[in-house]
Amino acid sequence: MVTDGPFLEDFKVGDVHRSSSGRTITQADNIWFSLLTNNTNPIHIDQHYAAQTEFGRPLVNSILSIGVVTGLMVPHTSQNGFALGWDEITLPNPL
Repeated sequence: MVTDGPFLEDFKVGDVHRSSSGRTITQADNIWFSLLTNNTNPIHIDQHYAAQTEFGRPLVNSILSIGVVTGLMVPHTSQNGFALGWDEITLPNPL
């Protein structure tokens, strides 16, 4: 069993956790994930359509964003356990 990372008792209300690593989401990642999850909204998968929107480009699927952030935070938040849910997630700006 891995013993690195915090345990439940180590967390305090109001704590802020930041990942020490990152990941670039490519357009191929975005298209693959969107189609894998049956999200066929053209804003995620159609370059031509997305270019005509106010954003001018495809937007990253929001659930992909949440999934990547969740994965990046595992060593910092749930290496010794598991996530039971998420509260108060907001996505104020498209990626």
